[in-house]
Amino acid sequence: MNKSTKVIRKPIINFTINTIMTVCMSAIIGTGFLIKYTLIPGQERWDVYGRKVELYLLGLDRHQWGMIHLILGFVLLGLLIAHIVLHWKIIVNVYKKIIKEPFTKKIVALFFAILCLLMILFPFFVQPKIESINKGNGRQVTLVTNLQYQYN
Repeated sequence: MNKSTKVIRKPIINFTINTIMTVCMSAIIGTGFLIKYTLIPGQERWDVYGRKVELYLLGLDRHQWGMIHLILGFVLLGLLIAHIVLHWKIIVNVYKKIIKEPFTKKIVALFFAILCLLMILFPFFVQPKIESINKGNGRQVTLVTNLQYQYN
């Protein structure tokens, strides 16, 4: 492949990846809202509908939509990695211009790498608190649901 073809192809690849990332992010936001506000969990269904009901959209329940949400997150992660690889030279050059001191560059890069690694690996090293649910008590109120009901 000659250089002119390569120069033309890179912007097309970047545009395609960025477009798919935008669609993917929009779908992640949409499925998150769908799970949170439309396909509500058990106790909230009882409060809204006055009886035990199952909610479906396009034949999928909230847990199946949650799996789609997760898969979209993995797709976005793959696209983000491709985006970073394609823009690596730009990232390095901007980083060099922003932080001049070599030691500071290393410290900031190390801190950033450790922070990202900790955030990615955190779920694999924690254990949830396990509590038995007494019959009829259902799920316990959390900070988020408590705030939601306070302001509604």
